Amino acid sequence: MAMYGYAGKKLLVDLNSKKTKIEEIPEAFCRKLLGGNGFSIKFLYDYAKPKIDPLSPDNVLVFAVGPFCGTLIPTSSKYIVQAKSPLTGFQGKAISSGYWSQAFRRAGYDALVIMGRAKKPIYLFIDDNVVEFRDATNLWGKDCWETENIIRETIGDDNVRVAAIGPAGENLVRYACITNDRNRQAGRTGMGAVMGSKQMKAIVVRGSKSIQVAKLDELLELCKELNEKAKDLIYFRDKGTTGIWTHQKGALGIRNYQYNTFEGPELKSGDIRKMDDSRPINRWVDDYEPAVEWLKKHYVHRTLACGICPIACDHVDYINDRPYENTVVGVEYETIYALGPMCGVTYYPGVAKAAELCDRFGLDTISTGVVVAWFMECFEKGIITLEDTEGLELTFGNHEALVEIIKKIAQRKGFGNLLAEGTKAASEKIGKGSEHFAMHSKGLEFPGYDVRGLKTMALAFAVSTRGACHVRSQVYYDEFSGVIDRFNVEKGRGEFVADKENLQTVYDSLMLCKFSRGIYIYSNMHIDKYKDIYTKWAHMYNLATGIPLTGEELRTAGERIYNLEKAYNVREGWTRKDDWLPPRVFKDPILWGPAKGSVVTEEELNFLLDDYYSSRGWTEDGMPAEKKLIELGLNDVAKEVGV
Repeated sequence: MAMYGYAGKKLLVDLNSKKTKIEEIPEAFCRKLLGGNGFSIKFLYDYAKPKIDPLSPDNVLVFAVGPFCGTLIPTSSKYIVQAKSPLTGFQGKAISSGYWSQAFRRAGYDALVIMGRAKKPIYLFIDDNVVEFRDATNLWGKDCWETENIIRETIGDDNVRVAAIGPAGENLVRYACITNDRNRQAGRTGMGAVMGSKQMKAIVVRGSKSIQVAKLDELLELCKELNEKAKDLIYFRDKGTTGIWTHQKGALGIRNYQYNTFEGPELKSGDIRKMDDSRPINRWVDDYEPAVEWLKKHYVHRTLACGICPIACDHVDYINDRPYENTVVGVEYETIYALGPMCGVTYYPGVAKAAELCDRFGLDTISTGVVVAWFMECFEKGIITLEDTEGLELTFGNHEALVEIIKKIAQRKGFGNLLAEGTKAASEKIGKGSEHFAMHSKGLEFPGYDVRGLKTMALAFAVSTRGACHVRSQVYYDEFSGVIDRFNVEKGRGEFVADKENLQTVYDSLMLCKFSRGIYIYSNMHIDKYKDIYTKWAHMYNLATGIPLTGEELRTAGERIYNLEKAYNVREGWTRKDDWLPPRVFKDPILWGPAKGSVVTEEELNFLLDDYYSSRGWTEDGMPAEKKLIELGLNDVAKEVGV
């Protein structure tokens, strides 16, 4: 039976036998798990055996899109990738935008499940109903951009869409990413390494099928309304995400979170405080608006939008400053944070070059910057020496060293082989107290928010199923805007985080961009008003798919999917001790600025964890209760992991 919105099909690929199979996805399954995140975690749970090595052929790599993909619904051109993470050992998940997702959906699929390992490098070419395994031996060693260009030239079609890995993925760097459409990445948790372990260089798609929606005229009217609303979102279009800056709130990671604002005597006398035109990042010291305008004037070459997006937040920079002439790269807040202030680097062309290398090699910029910052602090404290760094001066602010380190990481050469394992594993190997300032949770490196001054966000980092993540709940918006007191710990914060996680899980299952929050939701809206958003999304879902779904049923689907993610982690060995934060968060108070003196104590985090687990209906040890899983319709899962 034909479906609306959904293709109603998943493509199964066995790399061992080079066989493919198409299976139906029934309507009841769609209603229960929505798409995107819901589909991919369910297929990962079902097709991957428990406690496998993430880099073995037994791991399963799942791509999925949402029910709105390929329609006119704004910001719906996203895809998700899931597998067991080689970085954390738990659920691995990464999301990307661009145009790959639309081509995949037009080829006639909602999900792709890849199993096994190819005998030699290959790439998969999905051309509507035809699926080919093509030799990629000549592509092995090429960077992501080169790979995309060569494949398009080989196929003879500039419109095919390519999702590829670079040398980092081939060399099994545990935070390697997948790149599509040149500037877009499925960045976090090492999905590129899983793809590399399968000797799969790229997934190429070309789709020509039409996408039918249930109520076209009504959906068109709704989309017109949403696009009109998007016209007010000029901030991201004008400034990109570089305008999101946390320094003024005292919540920016600087020099591996030794500092979190540019104020203070140590930094005023250091190179991070220099205020000449070659160091525009420091202009955020007094007012970030002139800094953004300065970057636009000197470096922004063009502004790009993903498919069916009226916002266009992607600012592509062109750098022609020595020694980084002809650098072209798209940058955003998290990249600037990780490769800039986190490493003490204030020379913007150096940050841009480091970002370009990450994109070409296929490295997650956040994890790369954080592991390098940790290594720089090891050097600063004398834990490692020039002998360990092969003569490279790993001082904070040394952009030349940063660029060289990235090359070593991607190729796993010298000490780059250690850093390729990630901050958690590298700090455990080095020891000597370096674990104290290894900034990760569950092995996933911190994004650019200092949770010592964002205590509800500290809980969110600790409990996130994929590790330290700012987008699984986005409660930092509520803390910055004053909806909740960011320095306070009180009963009810656990429920607040859980509700926000459920909301963001629906976002990721419908596969809408988080930057569309100004279209669909407002960051300063209290959680008790989110039911209105669910009702609006349910209406949009009904128009697209024809499947009747209420706002409450949509909210329950978010809770169901999140519980399934948690159940997967429990099956892989999760315990309460994994919902934790690095010692620096507990022991090192913020030195100055708006959050001066703040820490999150272990007692505070334990209180928040108890509150969170209780609000979820889990045990006091954080285990999903069998009763809760059955209530959510996860009966088979309840039998396996419920307590």
